Amino acid sequence: MVTLLVRILKYGFQSFWRNKWLSTTTVAVMMLALFMFESLFIFSVITDNFLSTLKDKIDISVYFKNQTEEDQILKIKRSIEAMNEVKGVQYISRDDALKLFQERHKDEAETMEALAVVGSNPLLASLNIVAKDPKEYPAIASFLNNDNLTQYVDRVDFTQRELVIRRLVSILDIAQRGGVTLIIILSIIAILVTLNTIMLSIHSTRDEISVMRLVGASNKFIRGPYVIQGVLYGILAAILSLILFSPVVHFTSPYLKVLMPGMDLQIYFYSNLIKITFYQVFFGMVIGAISSGIAVARYLKI
Repeated sequence: MVTLLVRILKYGFQSFWRNKWLSTTTVAVMMLALFMFESLFIFSVITDNFLSTLKDKIDISVYFKNQTEEDQILKIKRSIEAMNEVKGVQYISRDDALKLFQERHKDEAETMEALAVVGSNPLLASLNIVAKDPKEYPAIASFLNNDNLTQYVDRVDFTQRELVIRRLVSILDIAQRGGVTLIIILSIIAILVTLNTIMLSIHSTRDEISVMRLVGASNKFIRGPYVIQGVLYGILAAILSLILFSPVVHFTSPYLKVLMPGMDLQIYFYSNLIKITFYQVFFGMVIGAISSGIAVARYLKI
């Protein structure tokens, strides 16, 4: 068994080197597919980080009428916190709202003069609500707009932010679906190119195959080298795609830090290099094995 395996590996490597130009083309196409797979993997990480940052920055606020007692507002706050969709709720009293307003507009003389003319505190108490997922804001807004709360609630500012939230969620969903679709298309192309390469390799060695059949070579021995050849394409393409992706990470990491201060793509990439390499090599081997298996089953009638 060991001798058979060694021979299959030997002939697989020989077949790989014998068709250098075809092998180069096949590896290049597979490398592109794997590069996109890796890009989508990293994009998914960036998206998760971005969404996490976004969840903490985007919220909706509910403002209460002046006559609403603080105890009632805190009771509503506890009800909102009990919702599965809610990550956190912050209560801002009228006095706190006034302090925040004065701090924000302290350099605007006209605004501060207008506030002084009013005399009393014109601001309302509010609750700032952060959802676990941006998609959950409509459900939270619906709860805040129910008839039981209309006697306490002055307004909910979700309508003004709804379009931005929905557009952002839509863009992220489209980008993820587009990335998956692109990977599938490139994978199919890589399989077809690899299949064609294996087919040509079988055609060019048909005389050798006939001789092996005559001397009683087993089906595994004849088929094995072509499967090994496809797997080699995948492994080499995975390694090259990682090498190609490294400078991309290096150059894009500083720009991502500006957009998302908590995200260091370079550190993430190198700290998870073993895991990413495993996924790349596995995915490459699967593409190579599938394409070579199809080629052998279709064109090697034994």
